[in-house]
Amino acid sequence: MNLRARKLLTAFAGLMSLTLCLAFTAAAQEMAAHHHLESAADRVQGNTQQRQDWARARLAKSPRHQEWVEVKYGNRTVKSFVVYPEVKNKATAVVVIHEIFGMSDWVQALTDELAEAGYIAIAPDLLSGMGPNGGGTDELAASNGVGQAIGKLAPDQITADLNAVADYVSKLPAANGKVAVGGFCWGGSQSFRFATNRPSLKAAFVFYGSAPVTPPPDAKTDKAALEKIKAPVYGFYAGNDARIGATVPGTTDAMKELKKTYDIVTYDGAGHGFMRAGEPNAPEPPAPVAKGDEATDKKAADDYQKALVARNANLKARDEAWVRWKAILAKL
Repeated sequence: MNLRARKLLTAFAGLMSLTLCLAFTAAAQEMAAHHHLESAADRVQGNTQQRQDWARARLAKSPRHQEWVEVKYGNRTVKSFVVYPEVKNKATAVVVIHEIFGMSDWVQALTDELAEAGYIAIAPDLLSGMGPNGGGTDELAASNGVGQAIGKLAPDQITADLNAVADYVSKLPAANGKVAVGGFCWGGSQSFRFATNRPSLKAAFVFYGSAPVTPPPDAKTDKAALEKIKAPVYGFYAGNDARIGATVPGTTDAMKELKKTYDIVTYDGAGHGFMRAGEPNAPEPPAPVAKGDEATDKKAADDYQKALVARNANLKARDEAWVRWKAILAKL
């Protein structure tokens, strides 16, 4: 595959990432994914949402200690990616909850970035054991089965997995015992939900995710669940994300009524998934090549300009979100 074809594929993968995230409802456990069908050759390499060369390159260059661990409890084993910061004192830990795309290269790169900021970061593959032959995201990605498997995860299993991982990381010799959680898209909703199930959390960081809701057909903000929250919840939302944005006012009212901390920021111009879409290492949208047809070329040029505007907005939102995130973490 030549360089231009690779750039086109990567840009298309980014677009599909945003589209797929938007296709999911806040009732994360009942979601079903619709994936781009790749060629047989592409499937050998796995779903493009799990594999990003630029993210792998960042991990390869990182000076920090990275390792895969198996967190075991009962009959479950949760494969988890841990990165340690290069700091003198014991550090606060952050549990990173992946998107609907499972344990992607991007999630691992972001986990490393948290460690770079001074925190022990651990990202569990919540699809551990759900793939062929007991595998996880890697095995499911080979057949584009990640989204379907995510939709079948039992809520109690997700909670138990996250509790086991939080317990594990809190007891590491290099940890100070404090644990926060942060998640993205599907993981953002799970981060909010985990805050309702683990009162000892120091903070929950919700990136473009929604609060727990009651079962259908009502599907209203679940105040009974929110009542259990002890930790402050910090929301990071995109201005161009009507699906998630529509849930924020109701959540704000409920959290205020319950006297819970719910501190949110909405980044104007950014789209759903801006933490991934705004990655500075990700390739820029490819410039269009003239086809000789005026209408076609104009549309391609217009689409290209829109893509550039969106990318710049996502870059800005990501930068600002990182500044805010690290500032809050430093105060825990």
